[in-house]
Amino acid sequence: MTARTDVVARLTGRAVRAWRPMSGELTEATLDDGRVVVVKRAPGPGAARAEAAGLRWLADAGGVRVPVVHGHEGDRLVVDRVAEGPPSRKAAERFGRGLAHLHAAGAPAFGAPPPGGPAEAFIGLAPMRNEPDDDWPRWYAGQRVLPYLRRAVDEGTVRPGEAAVVERVCERLPALAGPAEPPARLHGDLWNGNVLWGADGHVRLIDPAAHGGHRETDLAMLRLFGCPYLDAVVAGYQQVAPLADGWAARVGVHQLFPLLVHAVLFGRGYAEQTLSAARAALSG
Repeated sequence: MTARTDVVARLTGRAVRAWRPMSGELTEATLDDGRVVVVKRAPGPGAARAEAAGLRWLADAGGVRVPVVHGHEGDRLVVDRVAEGPPSRKAAERFGRGLAHLHAAGAPAFGAPPPGGPAEAFIGLAPMRNEPDDDWPRWYAGQRVLPYLRRAVDEGTVRPGEAAVVERVCERLPALAGPAEPPARLHGDLWNGNVLWGADGHVRLIDPAAHGGHRETDLAMLRLFGCPYLDAVVAGYQQVAPLADGWAARVGVHQLFPLLVHAVLFGRGYAEQTLSAARAALSG
């Protein structure tokens, strides 16, 4: 407790008055001036650094808000607590517009890490390598889909004979990817649990796996795991940056990465969803 208290004091400049456990990795700390911060214990070496760099990179775009980052030290990250409220259609549409601005802020390349972020990062509890490339189909297949497919096969989550359908999607990616787009500034792990609906009517994004990627990937992940008022989010997005024709048919392509990550972390059910998404991508 003393070491954790010292970290918070160094990063915030204030003493800790009280602690409240939130989960295995998260603790709420009340500072002596009444402010409340969240202390997160990161899952592996460099993870706290990667998350802090990602949050700052997203904040720099000025599109969607993120919690104030006080800093990181060792495996701990300290950010402001977000006062949460109920989702609303108005907030969702505003979020969609902000997400379009965030993506438009761009990245130096596909796979580019945030400034100050390590190449060896994480998506949730899974390692994620940021290796820049200027060709999205080649990068997405080689750096996002196939590494997790191989691991899933090695661990027996995906059967060897089943892997071929995902490999066929990778082979056909140049034709399946749609019109070429510049690298977007992605949150990278944009499922509903990382979207906080603020009491002030503004969304905050947390726990990014930020990198340069294709903007449709963030939207596909929101659809995969559900999001309140998703139709309003997409409508707001389209107001600012209309999506390329055929984007809805490409959702399965972009869901392969998060589904394979979940297959590696959580097992066979997600492997079956991965195979369904791959088949849908090939038939679309």
